[in-house]
Order: sequence, then structure tokens, then C-alpha cells
Amino acid sequence: MCGIVGYIGKRDVAPLLLEGLQRLEYRGYDSAGIVITGKAAAGKPGTLKMVKAKGRVRELEARVPKRFAGTTGIAHTRWATHGAPSDENAHPHLDAENKVAVVHNGIIDNASELRARLTADGVVFLSETDTEVLVHLIARAQADTLEEKVRQALRHVEGTYGIAVLHADFNDRIVVARNGSPVVLGIGEKEMFVASDVAALVAHTRQVVTLDDGEMATLKADDFRTYTTEGSTTTATPTTVEWEAESYDMGGHDTYMHKEISEQADAVDRVLRGRIDDRFSTVHLGGLNLDAREARGVRRIKILGCGTSYHAGQIGAQLIEELARIPADAEPASEFRYRNPVVDPDTLYVAVSQSGETYDVLAAVQELKRKGARVLGVVNVVGSAIAREADGGTYVHAGPEVCVVSTKCFTNTVVAFALLALHLGRIRDLSVADGKRIIDGLRRLPEQISEILANEDEIKRLAAEYADAKSMMFIGRVRGYPVAREASLKLKEVSYIHAEAYPASELKHGPLALIEPAMPTVAIVPDDDLLEKNRAAMEEIKARSGRILAVAHQVQEKADHTIVVPKNENELDPILMGIPLQLFAYHTALAMGRDIDKPRNLAKSVTVE
Repeated sequence: MCGIVGYIGKRDVAPLLLEGLQRLEYRGYDSAGIVITGKAAAGKPGTLKMVKAKGRVRELEARVPKRFAGTTGIAHTRWATHGAPSDENAHPHLDAENKVAVVHNGIIDNASELRARLTADGVVFLSETDTEVLVHLIARAQADTLEEKVRQALRHVEGTYGIAVLHADFNDRIVVARNGSPVVLGIGEKEMFVASDVAALVAHTRQVVTLDDGEMATLKADDFRTYTTEGSTTTATPTTVEWEAESYDMGGHDTYMHKEISEQADAVDRVLRGRIDDRFSTVHLGGLNLDAREARGVRRIKILGCGTSYHAGQIGAQLIEELARIPADAEPASEFRYRNPVVDPDTLYVAVSQSGETYDVLAAVQELKRKGARVLGVVNVVGSAIAREADGGTYVHAGPEVCVVSTKCFTNTVVAFALLALHLGRIRDLSVADGKRIIDGLRRLPEQISEILANEDEIKRLAAEYADAKSMMFIGRVRGYPVAREASLKLKEVSYIHAEAYPASELKHGPLALIEPAMPTVAIVPDDDLLEKNRAAMEEIKARSGRILAVAHQVQEKADHTIVVPKNENELDPILMGIPLQLFAYHTALAMGRDIDKPRNLAKSVTVE
């Protein structure tokens, strides 16, 4: 969840590291720091120079001296796990002799035990972090090389880590290691980079190597090598990053969230492109590695995700049941991995993650693989850990998403599930006519999304009317319920308004007690066979003096306000009904003066438990 960036080469390192940190700030932004190796005479040890600051990268940048020269360094932007945000708890961390510097993403599970042991040996800790134990373990390791010092230290560690290490006595290299937290090497011309996300690299190189768990690397200015934590050499083949540096820029928008909402028509067009097969009224998903015979043998589908990906999985499960007639359900990966689930050989598991690195999802995938299950991945980032671990899958092609609050990736993930459901349905019992109907609906989506976005001014006006609410209820029935859950999450993430989502049918079983004029309700009301049931729920709310904002295909008489969205096929309507509520959350937060791209206490890629 934190951001790492490092460089070794001939350029002045501080500006490069600060630029990289700014590109990674969405991964953590409560403190930041930078350490560089000072120049040394040939054959002599170098020196480490460090600057750290609580707050955003701009606070760190203001503290960096004008003369802060060096050509090797590592830097970090933090999302706190151990210890409150402070200068002392900011990374990098140094040992007592200022020889070893470490930046770290992840959590050291046995940090308390290691800290107690080191303290008993006379080590004085300067921070509350789990990371500092790594620094002292490396500094105290009895070895002739930095690689072996790091390897020895990691043998004592339990937990997750992505680390980068500098040592004053080995100032010609950076040593990095990964276990459960992403580490990406950037390959340049007589210069090397390391980062926790390609966003920090693409301005300088698009040739990257992604480390696997249990893998380490040594970076020097003119080469790199990879090997396991046990010392065995591994083979690393660079791949080319798909996106240009400009894809990570704001593109004239005031926030990344607004930019990414506005990109959804193009993003959906991209996930559809080249996949539709009109001849057989189906789609091509070559990366599934699942032939027709194997697909027909699937008796159940279990979808695993966290947060927004879990909600996309709920809609995906409904699409699969409706179109492919395979029993399907979604479950939070964070719960699934701890409840000792029964793994059925006839069940197909689908892991969903925007980053492809979400730790709870990745751990669930690894446990399923250990038990012999077949796992598909639905991810956005090519070459990510889940993409590599899964037996097959599909990319959602949303493009880079920088705002902590996911919008376009949610939409594209649901569209990807529609493609998967159509593919499985046509292999099984979905008719040609129904296949063509769904394809026609998918093709209409980009234009309909543009139509919704063109109504932004009206949604902004409505958001201003509801921005005074302290709490909001979101309701939907069947297809509308996952939309309500995702819309509720969006509002609370970005505006900090308390919001709850319930099935509309559950109102009378408790939540009606909360309804009053000060507690508005957002109702998802698609024009389908449950329209009258949803209208009855709104009647119950109005009878208790509740305010209602409806998202519907026609103006709802019982609602105080209605956001009208274009009608598509019943199965695809949830894709469209969530988009105006993204804008609603955005403009509510804007009216309240929130930091939209960096909501408090959150970070983009959740690579810790």
C-alpha cells in the first residue's frame, strides 16, 4: 500500500526520486522520505544522507537541501500500519551507524518478537515501525556481501515485504526483495530503477521485470541479476509496459477521479474491442485457458474479491447465473481465505483485483492452487501477481487508475464479467438470439455512458442538495443490490458521509427504523420485472417521511428526485446505473471540500492484510 522508488545510474538522483514519489503518492501519503549515497573516493565506503517528513511528498520536497547530490538512492511514501504518521516513523530507516537504509512495503508479522530480542541485545529503536527491525537485522548480519546480509535477515522474518536496501559499504548497488508485496525493476541505458508500481517508471523506461515472491535482485548502474532468497539464480526476461507516461497524468481534469469517470466510454470500448464474434453470437477470451469441454464440466463458480472488486464480482455472479445458468456467488477474499473452505473440483474460482496484487485475493489464490483448484484471474494490470498465479483469465483493459476510489476499473470489470458470462452461456444453453441480444447491448454501452456523463451538471446540482446529510441509505433489489453496495462504498470513501446499503426487500426487517427526513435514501429502480416491488419499497420510505433519490429508467413519482439513465438489456442495466452515482459521490465530496484523490486513511493498492 506504500510506495517505493529507487535509482542507480549517473543522473542526479534526488529529483528522480521525488518525481517517482509523486507518481506513487496515491499508494500512501501520510509521510515520505528519501536517502541517497554520497560520493566517495574509489574503493572507499560512501555515506548515506537522508531527509524525511510527515505529510505529503510536497512537505518532503520542501525539506530537501539544494545541495543533495548523489547518483544512487531509495525513497518511500507511507501508508501507516505500525506507528502513527510522524517524521520518526517515516521511511527510510537507518541503523545506528548510518550505514544501512531500508524502505519497506508490507507487514512483518513477528516484528514484536524480533524487536524484543534486538532490544535485549542493546539495540535502540528510534521508531514504532515493524520495518526498523529489518534495518538492524541487516546491519548485524555477519556476511561479506550485501546480498547475503539481506538474505540472512530475511530468514528471521515472517510476513510480507517488498524492500529496497542501501549500504554505505556497498555503494555500487541496491538490493531488493519481494514476498507478497510488489517489486518492479525498470531497465534503462546504463541506469536501473526499482519501484512498487510501474507508474513511477514509465517516464524513464517501459522495459520492466516483475519479481516473484521469494525472489531478490541486485541492481547496479549497468546491469541487474535476480535470484531466490535461498541464493539460486533465476531467469528474468523484461517485458514492455503497455501504457505511456501520459496515461498517468491528469489530462486537464481537476482530479484523477473526475478524469477516470470521464474515460469510461473509451475504457468500455477498449475491453470489448477484438473480442466479439458476431458469426456465433459469442466472444473470444483466449486467455481463459479453458476449452469448451472443461467449461461444460464446471458445476459452480465462486468469485473472490475485496471492496469494489467484490461488488463487481457480485454483479458478475448474477450475470453468470442468468446467462450461463451456472450457480455462482461472490465472497470477500479476506473472509474466504480464513474460513477453511471446502474446495470442490467441479468449482471454478475467479479472483478479481484491479491491481492484481491485492494481498487477501492473492493469498486466497495461492491457497486454492495448493488445494488443486482451477483459478481464473480478472485483473487490470498485465503481468501482476494474480495474473501470473492464475491458470488463466482476462484483463479488463481499463488503463491506469490513479485515484484511490475506483470508478472506471469497476465498470470495466463488470463488462469483463458480462463477456465471461456470455462466453460460458453460448458454450452451454444460451441461444443465438439471446447471444446477439447481449452483444447488441454491450455495443450500446459506450454511447449510453457518454449520455449519462453529459448529464453531469444535473447530478452536480442534486449532490449539492444532499451534501448536508450525515447518513444515507442505499437500496436495490437483486440486480440493483450490488449497485447500491458499490454506490454506498463510493460515497463513504470519498465524502466520509456514513452510508449503508441494504436489499430493498430487507427494509421492513430492521432498517426502516432509521428512516426520517434527515436520512435520505438512494433507490436503484431498474425497469424490469421487479419494478413494482421497488416502487412498494419507496412507498414504505415515503410513509415515514424519508427523502428519496431514485436512479431509474423513468421518472419515479414517489421519489423526490430521479436520475434517469438509458435502458439497456435487463442483464446489463447494472453497468449503467452505477455511473451516475460515481458522479454523485464525486460532486458530494467536492461540495464538502474533501481531498478527492487521496481520501483519509485509505490507499489505492491494498497489499497488506
